[in-house]
Amino acid sequence: MTTFRPCIDLHDGKVKQIVGGTLTDSGESLKENYVSEKPPASFAELYRENNLTGGHIIQLGQTPANKQAALDALAAWPQGMQIGGGITIENAAEWMNAGASHLIVTSWLFSADGTFLPDRLSQLAAEIGKENLVIDLSCRRTEQGWTVAMNRWQTLTDLHINTENLTHIAELCDELLVHAADVEGLCKGIDQELVKMLGQWGKIPITYAGGAATMADIHLTQESSGGNIDITVGSALDIFGGQGMTLTELVEWNARNI
Repeated sequence: MTTFRPCIDLHDGKVKQIVGGTLTDSGESLKENYVSEKPPASFAELYRENNLTGGHIIQLGQTPANKQAALDALAAWPQGMQIGGGITIENAAEWMNAGASHLIVTSWLFSADGTFLPDRLSQLAAEIGKENLVIDLSCRRTEQGWTVAMNRWQTLTDLHINTENLTHIAELCDELLVHAADVEGLCKGIDQELVKMLGQWGKIPITYAGGAATMADIHLTQESSGGNIDITVGSALDIFGGQGMTLTELVEWNARNI
């Protein structure tokens, strides 16, 4: 069954909700839906209190402020959340020791020009164990269907999301995280076609993110994926200043479906 998984997106050391396609290196076009004055650790504590497992912390930019915020959040719930953003084989052990349940990896698995490097995936799985590894296949729509995007979703790679590639990657990780970058932060509905495709494949746990606006999108995710895909909610959620859904509704949804 589809369950809700929580998130903590970090930018400049603060919890934010950002329109995904506006996140660039210069920051000039950045569109923020929400910026919290609460410390990131308070969100981890809230998720812990409500037993919301399998959530993720994403560092949107590798800055000292983001790193400290991520460490604080992990310390608030040791082994309770996953960590992503700037993860490499060199710092993997540090983040595992900091209390992450899983490491989420994207950009390190590609060359600077976006060429997928499968040997790196094998090396990382051997280093920390595939049971501790989540591969982030966040993507944009292209002529090929959906193509993985790295570097804050600005650089398209040569890796397309299809059943063959999903199956190969699944052999070396525990879960997948898929942000639909074109609808991320817009609160205009999920990418139903992507959710359906991922659900039909459904060989390992997958968390989908992007566009969820109301509880109807939670129901639609379950229906479209056959209950094989979990979902995270950002800008529409009341704890992030949204008006489409409340955390209480999602906690109750999980209680009915887990």
